[in-house]
Amino acid sequence: MAVFQAALVNEIEKLYKKKKALVAVILTLAIIVIGQLVIVGVRSGFGVRGVGSVEFSMLVLSVVINTILPLFTALIVIDSFSGEFAANSMRITLTRPVSRFKLFSAKLTAVAVFILTALMLLLIFSLLAGFLFNANSASLGDVARIVVAYLMSLLPLFVLALGIALAANILRSGISVFFLAVLGFIVFQGLGMFFTRYSGLLITTELSWYNLWLASTLPLGKIIREFLIMVGYAIILFTAGFYLFDKKEF
Repeated sequence: MAVFQAALVNEIEKLYKKKKALVAVILTLAIIVIGQLVIVGVRSGFGVRGVGSVEFSMLVLSVVINTILPLFTALIVIDSFSGEFAANSMRITLTRPVSRFKLFSAKLTAVAVFILTALMLLLIFSLLAGFLFNANSASLGDVARIVVAYLMSLLPLFVLALGIALAANILRSGISVFFLAVLGFIVFQGLGMFFTRYSGLLITTELSWYNLWLASTLPLGKIIREFLIMVGYAIILFTAGFYLFDKKEF
């Protein structure tokens, strides 16, 4: 466990020093600011109330989880794998007393930490902006559901990251992996729109899983079914990704 913790700390430090993580945070905060400016402008110019303090947080999440967060998750995963493959720094990392399984797990755990951190910062600042510019009554129950929705968004984003990690261990070029990730995201989104009957099986559709947690009465059957689908994807993608990572020669 100590070896894994050391590897995890090392991977988190790598992410912390990369500019992509900082840019992701800046862009998410920019969305909050722009969103509030639009709402204030509409409300003052047309007399429209706009969204409330709590609703604004969900509006931000619905935009970011389908645009910026998947994009920067892909960039972070590509840097963690393809970037180190290209720079031959993976060979140096493997000279340390850490197994490939622990290193692979540490890289993905660091990605999960990045996603969770981005979600929590987005939650905090969107709630603050919502209460500041759209002050209205909001119960603790409403805020609790928003927090749960943000936390639950971690799982589908992480499964998406596992798929990109698999692609990064198949293709050596980071540009190729990024192009494939963007193309795959667009294709799956399109398939979900045209084949709605089977859209629940697509990981891109699971990005809206957080909506289930906002219902006044939780649809436990659907929540459990989609949870099991994502866990199944995670097991398959993690196993396949580690198999390729373990067989690579550096």
